[in-house]
Amino acid sequence: MKTPILPIVRISDAARKAVQDASADFDVGGDPLRLAISARFESELFFDPRAASDVAVDCDGLTIVLDPPSASRADGVSIDFVDGPNGPGFKIDNPNKPGTPKQIELTRDCEAALIPSGEKVHLSQGERVVVTQALGGSFTVKTDVGFLARIAAQDADALGFEVKQATLEESGDAGSFHVDRVMDQLKTVFDPEMPVNVVDLGLVYACEAHPIEGGGHRVEIKMSMTAPGCGMGDVLKEDARAKVQAVPGVAEVDVEIVWEPPWDKSRMSEAARLQLGIF
Repeated sequence: MKTPILPIVRISDAARKAVQDASADFDVGGDPLRLAISARFESELFFDPRAASDVAVDCDGLTIVLDPPSASRADGVSIDFVDGPNGPGFKIDNPNKPGTPKQIELTRDCEAALIPSGEKVHLSQGERVVVTQALGGSFTVKTDVGFLARIAAQDADALGFEVKQATLEESGDAGSFHVDRVMDQLKTVFDPEMPVNVVDLGLVYACEAHPIEGGGHRVEIKMSMTAPGCGMGDVLKEDARAKVQAVPGVAEVDVEIVWEPPWDKSRMSEAARLQLGIF
């Protein structure tokens, strides 16, 4: 007889406590917690006697049993206990459900920036994330606990992708420099929550270039954010600086975040409005 594959099931501290409280409040007679997953990927949790054919999964001391068909559908399932619109209850996320975005397991530790606060966080090897946007070399991911975070291009290998260096082909010396090439590079800097670059969003208020002694140009950029409370300013500022620094003929880059005049949707390009459904 073929041995069922042991699935990986994760359970949050809140869900673990809810299970322990339910076990204490009700006379479960020592029955283990069962996770049943139907062919339509509908999930149910309940206490039930263990059958001989069951698969038992140890979740850090809490045993969950599954019948073989459920076990074949359970790898990567995460169980949480949350306050929903109908009151508190268990929330079961199953990455195997058809139509569910594929989860990626991080191959190493990496740093990320929470969206929209910009707060630095540490993501650990083995954590599972879903890539919601991959533009301009960086990645917006949704973590197991539901947070959105931005992973920089240099950490693409943690997601299993190739790290691509931001390089431009040389097309002459500094004398062939043109500010249009700077704007083209700024169009590879994307808002982490919207699939639109900062130029088409209208976030770049000014971009000037000045020749400097010794050759090359100093590029001065003034850009804003879509909201004053957005914490991603420093992240996008550094992304813009690094991208522009790669332009041939650029010797220095200064990027300043400004709040006056306040950004509004009228600054967006027609292409951006069409893409976001803003008419």
